[in-house]
Amino acid sequence: MNPKRLFDIPYFQLEKYPLEKCLVTKYDGKWIATSTKEYIELFNKLSRGLLRLGVNANDKIALISSRNRTEWNICDMGIMQVGAHGVPIYPTISSQEYEYILNHSGSVFCFVSDQEVFDKVMNIKDKVPTLKEVYTFDEIPNSKNWKTVLEMGEDASNQEEVEARKNAILENDLATLIYTSGTTGKPKGVMLSHKNIVSNAIYSAERLPIEIGKSSALSFLPVSHVYERMLLYMYQLCGLEIYFAESIEAISDNLKEVKPEVMTAVPRLLEKVYDRIYSKGLELSGIKKALFFWAVNLGLKYEPYGKNGSWYEFQLKFANKLIFSKWREALGGNLKAIASGSAPLQPRLARVFNAAQIPVMEGYGLTETSPVIAVNQMRNNGFRIGTVGKPISHTKVKIADDGEILIKGPQVMLGYYKDNAETDNVLKGGYLHTGDIGEIDNDGFLKITDRKKEIFKTSGGKYIAPQVIENIIKQSRFIQQIMVIGEGEKMPAAFIEPDFEFIKEWAKLKGHEIASDPKEMVKNKIVLDRIKEEIEYYNERFGQWEKIKQFRLTPEVWSIEAGHLTPTLKMKRRVILNIYKDLYKDIYGHYKE
Repeated sequence: MNPKRLFDIPYFQLEKYPLEKCLVTKYDGKWIATSTKEYIELFNKLSRGLLRLGVNANDKIALISSRNRTEWNICDMGIMQVGAHGVPIYPTISSQEYEYILNHSGSVFCFVSDQEVFDKVMNIKDKVPTLKEVYTFDEIPNSKNWKTVLEMGEDASNQEEVEARKNAILENDLATLIYTSGTTGKPKGVMLSHKNIVSNAIYSAERLPIEIGKSSALSFLPVSHVYERMLLYMYQLCGLEIYFAESIEAISDNLKEVKPEVMTAVPRLLEKVYDRIYSKGLELSGIKKALFFWAVNLGLKYEPYGKNGSWYEFQLKFANKLIFSKWREALGGNLKAIASGSAPLQPRLARVFNAAQIPVMEGYGLTETSPVIAVNQMRNNGFRIGTVGKPISHTKVKIADDGEILIKGPQVMLGYYKDNAETDNVLKGGYLHTGDIGEIDNDGFLKITDRKKEIFKTSGGKYIAPQVIENIIKQSRFIQQIMVIGEGEKMPAAFIEPDFEFIKEWAKLKGHEIASDPKEMVKNKIVLDRIKEEIEYYNERFGQWEKIKQFRLTPEVWSIEAGHLTPTLKMKRRVILNIYKDLYKDIYGHYKE
């Protein structure tokens, strides 16, 4: 069988690569595996239970989980094969955002993971008239557990009705409704069909450099985002054992336990891994320290396919044996692919990790494209640092006259839920208008240069592409985040979140007396002067009109919880601008509403 609908994939796995460890989640310190056969039996039970609850075709059912886990996947399949549509929701958003999405989607039931999420949903349940019941994965007092739905499905006498519902579902039918995290405004409900996601999983798998049916993956990025979710389907399609990490904090331990061949990452996570390794290098002394930084500096010059020459490759071999082998061990020792997406990856990270034989492959996509459009791969000369790789099979990429990236392919969404005007706007001319600016080189590699909506003009009429500037300046060890501002102003400036931990270590090393409180640190003249040095160094790469003329340090760590970042760790520019309007006024003498 060739899977055409998402719920076909586990049946395909049972036929081709039946696994004893299909989905593996840790409970109370112990990894508990669910086989392919058990997985199918469980989601069929859930489907039968949903029918007994009166779930109709096209009903919407919300799924909210604080971490990736087996239960989520059982619910996902069980919901889809009765013709209902899952609505995954980010656990970290506010109760008000829950209320908006649940109402906009008209969700009739909601499955949640734990007490915190349950409380947030129950706080607004009365404001969502369509919502009949909330079920929990964890055992929570005064709540209905999801096992009650499974128990309702123990009786298999209505399985024929489940089969009838399945048979009525076509590949072009709506499978799920995914609300974009959105850097501005209300989230939009992206309608993705079975074909959208199944085709994306099949064509993305062509870039996966692992042994089909004999490998494992570690999953930890939010499954409420289509990036990780599509990859879960792809892993199932390829017969990979899927282990769900306990949390971001436990990633290091879980990698050593699971020793996966594949995982996903976002650039922020890779930056943190690199920074942690770099900090440990600073703690070394003598010959060990010298060797460590010799290896790092060598890695930062890396070019794939031996382009640096035989002497470089000879040195790199020794660096790998002496230094980088320890990096690989810390990540489990077996990684053959780390897919990086959701935001631009700094070239220095791509260089140093790949030099260390930790293959980080950057890709590109949108929720609206299910999500993968292009991705790098080491095989077939398909890897080029600074690009997002070549488009996957059956995907046509065109660059509009204004530089916007346009996409046509089987992964392009059906449209936005209840928003025909916006759907028509982004799907005009038979192509999806991504809102990203890019270029395709002579060899077919796609490079993203900026967001169309984020490019702005100064009062002098000069165009500023903030993301280009930000990605370059973020290479500084002193800078955690930077947001370039200055639309309609006489000059570009920036808000900067310093890397507080690194600055503490640097100050200690240099013998500087610096308060550890971030509020005091951002006022410290030594810190300000040092960051000014960094800005001046990177300014040399820009045209005169692009140079950052002024900056202000922010005393907070930018986070999802505080509203600076979306759940996929993109900057919410309008929100950040509003949070730091006093700093904006300090730079320009006024605040631009």
